[in-house]
Amino acid sequence: MGVHIELTTASSPDDARALSDAIVAFNHAQVPGLEPISAEVRFFVLVRDDAGTLVGGLRGACWWNTLHVELLWMSDATRGGGVGREVMARAEAFAREQGCQLALVQTTDWQARPFYEKCGYACLATVDGLPRDHATHFLHKRL
Repeated sequence: MGVHIELTTASSPDDARALSDAIVAFNHAQVPGLEPISAEVRFFVLVRDDAGTLVGGLRGACWWNTLHVELLWMSDATRGGGVGREVMARAEAFAREQGCQLALVQTTDWQARPFYEKCGYACLATVDGLPRDHATHFLHKRL
């Protein structure tokens, strides 16, 4: 069988879906009972000011039984007032509704490790040198 390998920064939606569907099918065959909560559900929790301007938010994904917090950003004006905790609480509540029992997040040393720890997350691992001259922390929480 001949193959052709392509590297692209812009795959078609059909190729992206086919790739995702293929790994989901493979995983289902390996772990019985994974089907009910294994489809990826992507979501956002958005924070807007009274003028409708985006001032913070979270991008997440639920798959298998896990919430993956992909990013969380809060503007300077919204930090420190509890809005970030409310965003996390809403994301976690949504994840529970999707069947998630675990949450994962990664953050760098200049970002939000203390914030996530205040939200009940514990550090699983730290990778020094990622990025260069810094560290990345991987945290988790049971939902």
